[in-house]
Amino acid sequence: MTSPAEKYAAAKKRSQVESTLFGRFRKRYDFELDDFQADSCISLEQGRAVLVAAPTGAGKTIVGEFAAFLAMEHGMKCFYTTPIKALSNQKFAEFAETYGNENVGLLTGDLSINGEASIVVMTTEVLRNMIYAGSSTLDDLEYVVLDEVHYLGDKFRGPVWEEVIIHLPEQVTVVSLSATVSNAEEFGEWIESVRGRTETIVSETRPVPLWQHVMVGSTLYNLFEEDAEVNRELVRAGRNAERGSAKGFRRAFTPSRSEVVALLEAEGLLPGITFIFSRAGCEAAVRQILNSGIKLTTQEERASIRSVIQDKCSGLPPEDLGILGFLEWQDALERGVAAHHAGLIPVFKETVEELFQQGLIKVVFATETLALGINMPAKSVVLERLVKWNGEGHVDISPGEFTQLTGRAGRRGIDIEGHAVVLWADGQDGKSIAGLASTRTYPLRSAFQPTYNMSINLIERLGRDRARNSLETSFAQFQADKSVVGIARNIQRHDEGIRGFERSMECHLGDFSEYANLRSSIKQREQELTKRGSQARRAEVARSLELLKRGDVIIISAGRRAGFGIVLDPGVGVGFDGLRPSILTIDKHVARLSLQDFRDPVEVVARVKIPGHFDARSSRGRKDLAKELHGLQLEKRNKERPSAEDDAELLHLRHEMRKHDCHNCPDREDHARWGERRNKAMKEIALLRDQVSTRTHVIARKFDRICRVLEELEYLHDGVVTDKGLALRKIYSDFDLLTVVCLEKGLWDDLDSAELAAVASLFTYEGRGEDRLSPKMPSGRVRDVVVSVVREWANLGDVEARHSLPHAREIDAGFAHPIYRWALGNSLEGVLRECDISAGDFVRNTNQLIDFLGQITSLDLPVSRNAKEAIGRLRRGVVANLALL
Repeated sequence: MTSPAEKYAAAKKRSQVESTLFGRFRKRYDFELDDFQADSCISLEQGRAVLVAAPTGAGKTIVGEFAAFLAMEHGMKCFYTTPIKALSNQKFAEFAETYGNENVGLLTGDLSINGEASIVVMTTEVLRNMIYAGSSTLDDLEYVVLDEVHYLGDKFRGPVWEEVIIHLPEQVTVVSLSATVSNAEEFGEWIESVRGRTETIVSETRPVPLWQHVMVGSTLYNLFEEDAEVNRELVRAGRNAERGSAKGFRRAFTPSRSEVVALLEAEGLLPGITFIFSRAGCEAAVRQILNSGIKLTTQEERASIRSVIQDKCSGLPPEDLGILGFLEWQDALERGVAAHHAGLIPVFKETVEELFQQGLIKVVFATETLALGINMPAKSVVLERLVKWNGEGHVDISPGEFTQLTGRAGRRGIDIEGHAVVLWADGQDGKSIAGLASTRTYPLRSAFQPTYNMSINLIERLGRDRARNSLETSFAQFQADKSVVGIARNIQRHDEGIRGFERSMECHLGDFSEYANLRSSIKQREQELTKRGSQARRAEVARSLELLKRGDVIIISAGRRAGFGIVLDPGVGVGFDGLRPSILTIDKHVARLSLQDFRDPVEVVARVKIPGHFDARSSRGRKDLAKELHGLQLEKRNKERPSAEDDAELLHLRHEMRKHDCHNCPDREDHARWGERRNKAMKEIALLRDQVSTRTHVIARKFDRICRVLEELEYLHDGVVTDKGLALRKIYSDFDLLTVVCLEKGLWDDLDSAELAAVASLFTYEGRGEDRLSPKMPSGRVRDVVVSVVREWANLGDVEARHSLPHAREIDAGFAHPIYRWALGNSLEGVLRECDISAGDFVRNTNQLIDFLGQITSLDLPVSRNAKEAIGRLRRGVVANLALL
């Protein structure tokens, strides 16, 4: 029972809050704010920065909205940043509704609306670019909200968040909104070290309870029993399913997509999102639901859906609707089903998002990108598999990813509870799923690395010494410094172990440490000779690839394509991995090879004539050519390789070992085992000491290496940016340095605007999949320039290697021909019919190219005018139809 004194204290506190700006702000909401929201807002009003870590759907953005409210009240500015344009547009619409269009702006790269407004929503990269440019838009800036700040751990884009946090003007208060991460306190400690006093406020509580389920066959089982143990019935069902699968009855225990949807509808668990880790899987799922005859909408809802589609898609060119699959897409939406993935054009994705938010779409099949911030909460979330492709191989999803995905389930203010459903699959069991569902370990790890553009911007603004010091304040260095303490303790433990090993290996015949070192040296020399032979063979293979001609029949000696193949195209350009020829294998597959596919130099065993009209995309053409390969009388040949047994140094070491006093010790092998443990511990100590060395000032040392490259290329001189180097300030790209080198040498000056678009696409495009054919070139002039670009890329690689810096990824010309045709005015259908690129990918890649060309227009160079003309040619039709507002 509450005492009178406690009631008085609570009433006094409420009265004090009511008189504050926060008291006025919270009256806007028809529900009581959670403690973490209130505490965060109060800290903000008291002048402290905040880091708010809370589960998906908990309402973190209310804190960011309060920052915007404070800025308006103070007559100052608030920037609200997001990681993706869709989120930026969502927040822009919300703020415009609250504060009016005249007070809210949007800057995403594609759109620039009212950029000097009191509240401006933008992508994080736009803010970073403003900071480096010293933009006057930063004047009177009081608050910056970094939504989804845990994106800082993203390998490719994460560094931008650190750049913003480090380099924002000192007077700006930073509001960081993060998913629940297990090292939030460490992250907050770092922000405080950079920005000043920062409150770290963590909430682990979901606003809507989440129930976990597993679906085996047509039955939905709870994952946990009331005592938090794994459901025993689920464990039994899983065992039965495993036995049935082994006998060939797998389909009986793995529910179809239509069965899953039907069950969710029957249980009242719609709307739902099913996460499928592939675009093709999402589209296939929609087709399966349509083919099953399921219809999830009423006649009134279908009319509303048609109205929204008409409103959102009216700007699409009628001639593009066929290639976009518009009618099939609309049919699925009217029946309450949709796909959502990066392969869809923006207006399709946004229409799906709006309809789902209105409750008109009942089931969405989505890739994991949907889990990033977009406001699409559902009553249920289904995970078809707990394994995904990460670009290199199939890996289990992490507990953090599981939490992010299932966090979508449960709509605050609508649902009493949310539901997460995992579909049973071979190899799964209830305990492993329970481990994923109950683990909250999701540490945030910095992905920060200095780049050429970042370095040149910092040097220009701060000078070389201050730039170096500022990089030392990164979260990456902060984490590295903390890890060194633990490594030092580990070294001490290994030292103690070594002393024990040395006592155990003592030999009465002589110095066994000396004998153990000889044995270790022999093993090391043998490994070195093996590696050296491998490197020599690799060089020979690279040289042999350069001699290949179209029509050569070769032996592929390694990898999954081992066997005979016909060279279709020897490849374009060279890099560190040599040419990558396209070949037709004996089983009619077209593949792109690399050095890894050959153990020995490539051997041409025959030649065939390839018809001039041969098309590798034609199954008939591949079949006819493979038939010729079958008709050849070919035999694989085994090659003898030189042995390491005649190496003089190795022979000497073995001789010294045999004549050593300890060689004839009866306990030699027992002592040797202790010696091996000692040597292993010594190697581990050496590695740990290397780690201490490499983690100390690691970011600053990389900055120093970057500076040495820039000095060698004359973009820096005595710590000052040269006139040549100034262009690098405005190029934000994975190929920033290569871009400036090409511009400096005038490689693009003689290209027309369409050709420029084709060549520039090499700097923005990265194809999906590994077996891409050598790309088709739009013209001889473009091919010549591409060869020159590749040569400069290889030359830069040599320079970077001399300074121990990683080389930029291999450039990809796979978008050159499609974008060239688009720049010439060809229809979307005509362009897409001739390339393996989805409409959504085409639009996204074209917009990235437009952004890159826009950077070139900001430079005072001969090519800038053509770049501007190229943008005008590209920004048309479905590309111009952003439909974001």
